[in-house]
Amino acid sequence: MMINISILELVHLIMTAMMVSIIWLVQILHYPTFLYIDIDRYTEFQNFHMKNISYLIIPLMLLEFLTGFLLLFFVDEIDFYFSISFGLLVLIWLITALFFSKYHSALSNKYERGIILKLIRLNWVRTFFWTARLGLLLKLF
Repeated sequence: MMINISILELVHLIMTAMMVSIIWLVQILHYPTFLYIDIDRYTEFQNFHMKNISYLIIPLMLLEFLTGFLLLFFVDEIDFYFSISFGLLVLIWLITALFFSKYHSALSNKYERGIILKLIRLNWVRTFFWTARLGLLLKLF
């Protein structure tokens, strides 16, 4: 099987750029909106959010990770900036798995302002990491 590295790099860059766009939208608009949802309808809203955002986020995150992993595997000499960028991606995945899954799961049971505020604060870390990734990748590609 022949891998076209240039196309793989382009797809990886596009997936990262899409995730940066989404994470900023989520951080600035979407997560703060959680604070304004009617408490009586909050769990319905949270379940709607989790179901529907997954259709967008999961394929993009998987493709971003897969293309990054393939680049690590198939490129003979990995650039230092790409290594740092991929390390940030691994951290994003860890933060998502360890914290965001737990927070969203708790919020799907009931409205908890404190958890929403934690979600917003911690998402700044992912927002920064994804933005830094894009900057590093733009230096390379």
